[in-house]
Amino acid sequence: QVQLVESGGGLVQAGGSLRVSCVASGGPFSRYAMGWFRQAPGKERAFVAAVSWSGDNTYYADSVKGRFTISRDDAKNTVYLQMSSLKPEDTAVYYCKRLGSGYWGQGTQVTVSS
Repeated sequence: QVQLVESGGGLVQAGGSLRVSCVASGGPFSRYAMGWFRQAPGKERAFVAAVSWSGDNTYYADSVKGRFTISRDDAKNTVYLQMSSLKPEDTAVYYCKRLGSGYWGQGTQVTVSS
């Protein structure tokens, strides 16, 4: 049974930084690409960033490019999303996903105050 558990969300002022983490268990973490998505109130869940299984390739939504960095630590079965220069429009529940599967975490709330 694959489980993904996010943590690290919270309240931060605009312009600040935050790092969210996702720990995976129950499967071969290093074989899969991982992604971060977010869902703001009243909106659909949207892609934020992804990292390939090797960690060599990363992909970002235009809205976060240059501000967010995705990374992975296979020794810890963890994927991170470092968020900088946060804006109020980044406020959302952030979810991690094992790409190519239906496995999602429960989400972690990120709130950016203006």
